[in-house]
Amino acid sequence: MSTFLESLNWRYATKRFDAAKKISDADLNTLKEAVRLSASSYGLQPYKVVIVENPELREQLKAAAYGQTQITDASHLFIFASDVALDATSVDQYIANISKTRGVPVDALGGFSDMMKNVVGNLSGDAKNTWTAKQTYIALGNLLGAAAELKIDATPMEGFNAASFNEILGFDKLGLSASVIATVGYRHDEDDVQHHKKVRKSQEELFITL
Repeated sequence: MSTFLESLNWRYATKRFDAAKKISDADLNTLKEAVRLSASSYGLQPYKVVIVENPELREQLKAAAYGQTQITDASHLFIFASDVALDATSVDQYIANISKTRGVPVDALGGFSDMMKNVVGNLSGDAKNTWTAKQTYIALGNLLGAAAELKIDATPMEGFNAASFNEILGFDKLGLSASVIATVGYRHDEDDVQHHKKVRKSQEELFITL
């Protein structure tokens, strides 16, 4: 078995973190880079990732996450916030980045730019919110895999009040909306869930080859 598969078998959704154990700056940077390198539709990355370390702020967020202790006990709290204000200006910024990074004239990217603007512009508000939120889950997957490789525990969480998170963090004013969160740190020795066998469908049950 590859070391990556061993890491995936090692990881689980940690229910109780050791609040005394913190992620090193080097490992945190690796996790951030793994998220940054995530795939996304067109490469647009229509989201922001907010990392909350402030204890007082995390206490407020815990109340908006139904009192789940992972919010305050984990070393870091990652909040994936979709860009609900995505528009033609966002596309122009992305095109400028492509031009700078690849040394390609902006004019040569006109067709790609127009196509993206057409797609984004024709999305209803709800459809845009759904589409941008889906992109955050791809980035979340990169975070979970990278954390497992580093033997850092990470728990993806949807059990929170997004409207309350948005209000507490001021996301409404930034054109963002909390989509999914992840608590990241180290499992507590007394977290019994770590001893449970991983339950997944078999390959025969999961995959269909046509």
